[in-house]
Amino acid sequence: MSADFWAGYLSGACSIIIGNPLDVLKVRLQASSSSPSPSPSLSQPPPSQSVVLTQPRNFLLGTAAPILSYGALNALLFVSYNRSEAYLNSLFPSSSQQPQPGQQGKGSNLATTFLAGCISGIATFLVSCPTEIVKVRSQTTATSSWAITRDILKRNGIKGLYEAGGVTVLRDSLGYGFYFWGYELSSRLYNSYYFGGADKNETTGRALLCGGVAGVMTWASIFPLDVIKTRMQTQRHEGGGGGGERRGLLGDSNGGKRKGAWEMGREIYTREGVRPFFRGLGVCSLRAFVVNAVQFAVYEGVMAELQQGSGNKGASIGDGGKMGEVAI
Repeated sequence: MSADFWAGYLSGACSIIIGNPLDVLKVRLQASSSSPSPSPSLSQPPPSQSVVLTQPRNFLLGTAAPILSYGALNALLFVSYNRSEAYLNSLFPSSSQQPQPGQQGKGSNLATTFLAGCISGIATFLVSCPTEIVKVRSQTTATSSWAITRDILKRNGIKGLYEAGGVTVLRDSLGYGFYFWGYELSSRLYNSYYFGGADKNETTGRALLCGGVAGVMTWASIFPLDVIKTRMQTQRHEGGGGGGERRGLLGDSNGGKRKGAWEMGREIYTREGVRPFFRGLGVCSLRAFVVNAVQFAVYEGVMAELQQGSGNKGASIGDGGKMGEVAI
């Protein structure tokens, strides 16, 4: 397999371990309702299932599913982004010929960078949506990822793993578009400021700073969509019957009705105003900066080692192998 596949896989797994504690806080803030009388359709978990955040082990909640899947997601994202960007640049070559980080004389159109990021976000949907729903339900119910997965499959089958699929694919597509665009733009500004636009093989500082900036920019642009996604994936069914009907981990039953993205967003706004759409953004931004800075550095290092071993020296993220996860 290609070097960017393995570099993406390893950097994705490392980022989950580093960023999961803050991700637990982010999801809990998104899923909680400040309304004095929340509707059963909103995702307030039962008190008996609340996560006790003072216990260190609870900051690892939801880690298993992302570690197993985000490595594959990152690898898929890197490969699909690289191929999409190369194809789009062949169709729409950059007239400015601005050098990418680590390249001399090879320009990348920022518009095609954004579009390639959107395409790569769509390509990751089959992996990202199941991962997200298992992760957020594990983090809001203090239940293991494996138990969550079995519960979803038993009640709803494979389609249950794609709850809120529409808003998830929209979030990923726009998010990765802004992500790669933000990284490319900040990398150019970095080189312009520190090196006067000259081609320099200084990647560690650029990867750390520009990766962090790109992560924050991405989450700031899509955070309301992520809030809606989290509420949808942790909502409980309306009209859940009693009797002998089995109820799932979130208290839902097979006969209930789930709210769609537009209906959920409207209900959040009607009941709680604008603030819930940005609740947890500070924690998320801190996590995004740290995780994406580290992940860029890991990706750069792994790529350098793999390419040096294959005799292809001097290549870096700027060769089209940019960072693969919104710390999502």
